Amino acid sequence: MNTLYPPIKPYARHTIAVDERHTLHVEEVGNPRGIPALFLHGGPGAGCEDYHRRFFDPERYRLILFDQRGAGLSAPHAELQDNTTWHLVDDIERLRKHFGVERWLLFGGSWGSTLALAYAETHPERVSALVLRGIFLCRPHEIHWFYQQGASRIYPDYWEEFVAPIAPERQGELLPAYHEVLTGADELKRLAAARAWSVWEGRCATLSPNPDVVEHFRDPHVALSMARIECHYFMHDAFLRPNQLLEDAHRLSGIPGVIVHGRYDMICPVENAWELHRAWPDSELRIQPNSGHSAGEAEISSALVQATNDFAERLYR
Repeated sequence: MNTLYPPIKPYARHTIAVDERHTLHVEEVGNPRGIPALFLHGGPGAGCEDYHRRFFDPERYRLILFDQRGAGLSAPHAELQDNTTWHLVDDIERLRKHFGVERWLLFGGSWGSTLALAYAETHPERVSALVLRGIFLCRPHEIHWFYQQGASRIYPDYWEEFVAPIAPERQGELLPAYHEVLTGADELKRLAAARAWSVWEGRCATLSPNPDVVEHFRDPHVALSMARIECHYFMHDAFLRPNQLLEDAHRLSGIPGVIVHGRYDMICPVENAWELHRAWPDSELRIQPNSGHSAGEAEISSALVQATNDFAERLYR
């Protein structure tokens, strides 16, 4: 089994303004002359973590990581205005030009897979390869599964705490009810709702309970940006037309990819990965038989490291 590469610090950090409102926190890691790669974190709104740098061989990759609008160390924190999928796609292209990258490998899990697909289908000529995990296509039935009815039947104890901030008469339409609280003026209610939203996701992210993951999701800074931005995006079907990512998958033709997905992923069921693989013949699907959703699960992290190593052999000069 592959292990993550050792902890590594960035060789450069940047604060890049992308418009009059938003600035992005960006890091460069590894070999400045290596294979260009871009890490896309999940959520949307979760931000990057130190271990995200460790999926790549630092001798062979030039890895760029950034906190998306409103997330992590980007500012303003948890900001919803001018924050859509297409703003993020434009930000990625702006970063590519800023760093002088011709083509790069995109690595993204969960929402990061959504954003990677949106970018790759918009700018296929700029993508050398894709490594995707926990596929999320942001279709209404996927959002309904996790935030209204579906996963609730697997985790009824966790679900009870998730719906607690919402009045019983509003629980039949949880997204708009949560959106109202998360964008409301009551700071205490906003933070309590954000924590409940985020902890629900953290508890469901791993096949075996992982208190460290839950505590990370419980952190007020993480919870507020993730809950607000996720709810904002999901209220608008991620600003995608119906089934857009699968319908446009033909634009990925010629781009090699590896899809890593846990068999028991309760946040993004494996059906999503299967459908994407069927629509994208250049992809290889690697279903992990003893895993859930999180990139931190040993089986999934091993498969992701294997994927980046495989592409290093193909792409490194």
